[in-house]
Amino acid sequence: MAVSPRLFPPRKRRPSTGSFASPPNSSDLKLVRSLLHLSREISDLKPLDFALKRCSSSIIRKTKILVVLFEEIINGAIHCLPRTATLCFEEIHIVLQRIKTLLEDCSNGSKIWILMQNESFSNSFHELTVDLSTLLDIFPLEDFVLVDDVKELVELIRKQCWEKKAFVDPTDTDLRFEVTKLLEQFKSEIVPDRSNLENLFEKLRLRDSKSCRDEIERLEDEIRNQVSEKSTAEIVALIGLVRYAKCVLFGASTPRRLSRIDSKPSRDDQFHISSSDLVFPADFRCPISLDLMRDPVVAATGQTYDRSSIGLWIESGHNTCPKTGQTLAHTDLIPNLALKNLISLWCRDQKVHPFEPTEINCRCNCSSSSTTNKAALEAARMTALFLVNNLSISPPIETANRLIYELRLLAKSDSSNRSCIAEAGAIPHLARYLTNSAEEPNLQINAVTTILNLSIFDSNKSKIMESFEALDGVIEVLRSGATWEAKANAAATLFSLTAVGEYRKILARKRRVLEGLVELGRAGPVSAKKDALVAILNLAGEKEAIGRLLEAGVVNMTVEAGEELPEEAVAILATVAKRGGVMAVAATPKAVAIMAGVLRDGPQRARESATAGLVSVCRRSAPEVVGGVAMTAGIERAMWELMANGTPRARRKSASLMRILRRWAAGVEDRTVAIQRNDDNVVSTSTLTVVHQEIRLLPLFF
Repeated sequence: MAVSPRLFPPRKRRPSTGSFASPPNSSDLKLVRSLLHLSREISDLKPLDFALKRCSSSIIRKTKILVVLFEEIINGAIHCLPRTATLCFEEIHIVLQRIKTLLEDCSNGSKIWILMQNESFSNSFHELTVDLSTLLDIFPLEDFVLVDDVKELVELIRKQCWEKKAFVDPTDTDLRFEVTKLLEQFKSEIVPDRSNLENLFEKLRLRDSKSCRDEIERLEDEIRNQVSEKSTAEIVALIGLVRYAKCVLFGASTPRRLSRIDSKPSRDDQFHISSSDLVFPADFRCPISLDLMRDPVVAATGQTYDRSSIGLWIESGHNTCPKTGQTLAHTDLIPNLALKNLISLWCRDQKVHPFEPTEINCRCNCSSSSTTNKAALEAARMTALFLVNNLSISPPIETANRLIYELRLLAKSDSSNRSCIAEAGAIPHLARYLTNSAEEPNLQINAVTTILNLSIFDSNKSKIMESFEALDGVIEVLRSGATWEAKANAAATLFSLTAVGEYRKILARKRRVLEGLVELGRAGPVSAKKDALVAILNLAGEKEAIGRLLEAGVVNMTVEAGEELPEEAVAILATVAKRGGVMAVAATPKAVAIMAGVLRDGPQRARESATAGLVSVCRRSAPEVVGGVAMTAGIERAMWELMANGTPRARRKSASLMRILRRWAAGVEDRTVAIQRNDDNVVSTSTLTVVHQEIRLLPLFF
């Protein structure tokens, strides 16, 4: 049974001609049966219903004649094919695979892109037809006992395959000219005439919002098959055209609905989002851009970033690690191939393309700033103005939700779109819907997520900070948002804003921000906790924030989150201890135990933070605290490993911790010896002293 072309799974990248092969080590009968099966699949497909109608119909019709030939050969009870026939059939098998693949790509592909590349696709169909004709010419028809009508069909297909040149439908050519003309209007900053737009999209058979949305997704998928920057830029411009027309002609998209609304969810609740808004694992997001990392690299501090983001950070004159605040010993960036492979595997399982910039809670997006052109930029600007103008007239809640959702989709594309939206004046209008969304919690999610996407662009950070309504609204969502998703995205927005030192200082003074983040880290689901903890880590770098964080219970909260998010937990504890909260950390035994446990068993980049935190605690704490660290089984081995394989900072911190534990062990031994000398009865050495005899033998590092 043939599969409908609509059910073909989309291919990530088109295979090259050399990737096709005939069935390996198959008998003659199996080869012919495979040819019959493949030709039936092709002949049962429907011709394309838009561009390339004649080309697709012609090649499917020719394949149907091959079905008759293969059926007749099989019915003849063949045992051994002539050598020339076997070679011919093997090559025909490859051609049929290529035909099926081409039909599959055209069936699942973007209508408008196929139209724009009409000549190229027509040539592909023509080349396959010529290849088939050549193979049929050398096919040894006389070696087979076939009925006359089958022989006549073979002769017929031989003649039909001899076409001098590819056929290009003049109607398709005219329609392509109309699309090109419209793109030129965008480049010239001319707003397209609505009637012309309606007429064009009727011809393109894009007659409603859903069909336009599907077309945008197909265009986004098409980018994956491109190797040319020029072609990619053309597709980005087409996406801008379709998105603009969708908004102007058919209205903003209908946003997804929450599958569950719970203003007071339990600690175990997770986000409930549709397939169009997939939550990426937090470890796969760049700490700077919050986008899915396309090219993860490791900086000198051991932190992983997307190459483009950390590269821009360094080129801007920064010499510190954005996440930890440490000075970079060097600016070399080492590819994190293991993480890149994990991202690729995860995205393949989720049917998401891994190497494209994305919104924090969405699947993929299509373009990058390097491929943005004038037509795409102007289309985005006109779309943003249209949406913001409609939002400015205080529409009904449902309409506002649709408009904001469309802005959210536009804002997740690239920096130029984020700039256009902010310049159109969207931020004040979005702020109105951050807190007044009791009737429509989904509206709150869309509003705060749009602001999150806008905040990724550096120039927009100042606009958000300068808008009291926007900043206050984000903080209010963090404190009392209707859903965990809204709260988490508010926390992510604040984290994005803290990338600027001046704004980090401002936010560190706001008690509501710190208390809201601590509460989210304490009660939220794991994904929300992650957003809260990374924001707290950034703010904890400011000494002014430490006192308020301690009052809010940051140490106990971090201890509770340590089991699920040990890396973030130890980084926060280390920062709090270093910035003045060492006594609070030392007074919480579980906090010290978490750091000791991570130092022993945690991932490499977390062990460095754990070591730094333990050094701060052990230097200023009672001997009992130091003893608890020293008694952790395997901690000596972990320190030796860091001193051998860690970063320069990790080696220094490990050596410092080793010295502290060695001195503590020496002090315990001295006290034990003194007790033994003053007692007539010899007291056996305590287990604690025995354990630390190993530490006594370690060399002293200075």
